[in-house]
Amino acid sequence: MSEFINLQLKTRAKKTLERAASFEGRTVSNFILTSALAHAEKIIHEHEVMNLNNQDSEAFFNALAKPINYNNKLAAALAEHNQRVSHK
Repeated sequence: MSEFINLQLKTRAKKTLERAASFEGRTVSNFILTSALAHAEKIIHEHEVMNLNNQDSEAFFNALAKPINYNNKLAAALAEHNQRVSHK
């Protein structure tokens, strides 16, 4: 299924897009679509992917590998959770 997006542009912006698209032998619609999608994927990646340097990734995985220290509040919260939530 195809969908439409309408854009209202200043004349200068339209001319810039037309010129850039022509340099790449593409239509303005294709140029806008591919450029916008590439930028959208970059933004999504920046917000969804966590990149750590070697030192930080080692600290992260070491923290995951350590046993959990249960205090009274955590133990009570887990017990309450087990009472309220049924497991299938």
